[in-house]
Amino acid sequence: MAERKNNLHLETQFVHATGSGEPPVGQPTATPIYASATYTYESMDQMDQAFAGEIEGYVYTRHGNPTVTIFEKAICAVESGATARAYGSGMAAIHAALLACELSPGSVVLASQDLYGATTNLLLNIFGSFGIKTGFADFGNLEEVRAKTLESRPRVLIAETISNPLLKVCDIDTCAEIAHSSGARLIIDNTFASPYLCQPLRHGADLVVHSATKFLSGHADAMGGIAVSRDELDSMALTGAMKLAGGVLSPWEAHEILRGIKTLGVRMDRHCENAIQLAAHLKNDTRIARVYFPGLAAGNEAHVAGRVLRSGQFGALVSLELKDNTRAAAFRFMDALQLCVRSSSLGDVFTSALHPATASHRDLSPARRRELGISDGLIRLSVGIESVHDIIADVDQALSVLEVLTGAQSQKA
Repeated sequence: MAERKNNLHLETQFVHATGSGEPPVGQPTATPIYASATYTYESMDQMDQAFAGEIEGYVYTRHGNPTVTIFEKAICAVESGATARAYGSGMAAIHAALLACELSPGSVVLASQDLYGATTNLLLNIFGSFGIKTGFADFGNLEEVRAKTLESRPRVLIAETISNPLLKVCDIDTCAEIAHSSGARLIIDNTFASPYLCQPLRHGADLVVHSATKFLSGHADAMGGIAVSRDELDSMALTGAMKLAGGVLSPWEAHEILRGIKTLGVRMDRHCENAIQLAAHLKNDTRIARVYFPGLAAGNEAHVAGRVLRSGQFGALVSLELKDNTRAAAFRFMDALQLCVRSSSLGDVFTSALHPATASHRDLSPARRRELGISDGLIRLSVGIESVHDIIADVDQALSVLEVLTGAQSQKA
């Protein structure tokens, strides 16, 4: 074979001399990036068996990739799942999880009224066009959830561990009991909590999804999503959504996310510690009408947060409603930030600020946003791992700038 290759024409050698080569001697300590889109075998019989799933192997990266598989197995393990599939975004993962629940025309989905705006639009505009009906309930009101479940007999209940952007913690255990008593399945978006703060499958959820772009990656340099199921039978449906809808995760992105996961625990400790201190600092600030943070909850809400989330930790998100509850004030405050980054995402090592009314919940009508409590003066902060003193100082100076500018505007009026 070597002699035959040496006799090949030069242009042929250019192509084949840069082949995959032999596996390295020694086990790599970092996950390799398997960038190959296709895979070959010694014989057609082997390739046929690999295509059929009769032997373990890869044939085409849309069907599976070794780097992506390592990511899937890592999250499946920490979420205590039976099967997991990764996708090109968190929205693709939610889409796949819903498909795995065998929705058909006439099926009903009961969704938390506090869902991320894009998830709401996915249900109403994409699934709705296929005759799937979506109803909404306040998942903080379990009697309402129970009543609407009994009334509409949904196929699926879907909620978030920590809601976006008002940061309500879902009582996953009770929601799972309500769903299962009616023959429904429960999907939980665990993005805001990450597996470090909560493992929804342990609380009774059937499927858990993540936007891996957020805390799992943590560095604003990779986009991906993953869906994990407690039931191995969902493997075929989750794989089918990946192969046929085509929202696959790139091995390059998988590698970046895997690198982020290595430090997830230490990052989340710092995120949560900083968020607690920032929320405590802001809760009595007269320039702010209200601070939303699970650690400030009282009564049953505090009990649920303490039971669902890791002890003493409440996530990295802090939302604040300005006393001057207007879009203009929110924009002035955000423009005045010097350290905190104006960003359309969250969960990164740096502190970021987002205006839900014009970003995450932009597609909802103003009336619907008001109904949900998402005001024009609401700002969501994703607290990073910087020194908390610097974060507090930046928010304070932005509030001071806002106060001066608001006063100047009042005098002009």
